[in-house]
Amino acid sequence: MPILALDQVSKSFGALKVADGISFALEKGEALGVIGPNGAGKSTLFNLITGNIRVDAGTIRFAGEDVTRQPPMARCLAGVGRTFQIPQPFEKLTVFENLLVGGAFGSRKTEKEVGDRCADILVETGLYPKANQPAGSLGLLQRKRLELARALATDPKILLLDEIAGGLTEGECQELVETIRAIHRRGVSIIWVEHVLHALNSVVSRLVVLHFGRVIGDGDPQTIMASRDVREIYLGIDV
Repeated sequence: MPILALDQVSKSFGALKVADGISFALEKGEALGVIGPNGAGKSTLFNLITGNIRVDAGTIRFAGEDVTRQPPMARCLAGVGRTFQIPQPFEKLTVFENLLVGGAFGSRKTEKEVGDRCADILVETGLYPKANQPAGSLGLLQRKRLELARALATDPKILLLDEIAGGLTEGECQELVETIRAIHRRGVSIIWVEHVLHALNSVVSRLVVLHFGRVIGDGDPQTIMASRDVREIYLGIDV
């Protein structure tokens, strides 16, 4: 049974169709990449999966359960974690306190109960030396790491990464990739939306391509990147 399955999911804002019959499944432990040009519907896809936007039609199943009409908090508690393109930490709280908030509210446990796990996540994401610093003092790489760490604090079964490598230097990007690989190796299923393709393809084993809210490609990265449609629409290569 797939850990996540979308069946003919559609969403419109007035005359603008941002999701047009999207169907795909994510297997347990799989790392899936989602690519497409700006405006393709990638962030909207995440908002539909997390419940931040309600679908107009279609079904979303998570771990075998129909979650199509469930609110975001219920999906988070079930095991859907995500990052956002622009990190928005609680800037006046310390890095560790940011994780405690995510861990407590994302699992309905006390801060004491999630404290050890949050400390482990700080080590895993390379933030332990920054634990007692205000989140507002962090640079971009550390903010990206904190965004990832807060999502992990909710103890997700599936992790949605929204352009987490954007804006990083090559060295910073490679550091982040190694962290994401380690998270994947311990069994967390991943869907990663990203424009930094070399980073994405070093982690995922499958790509889904979106264009105007529709899936136009689904397969292994090498095959997808060699596709005529993908090269014309996403890469802008006239073939």
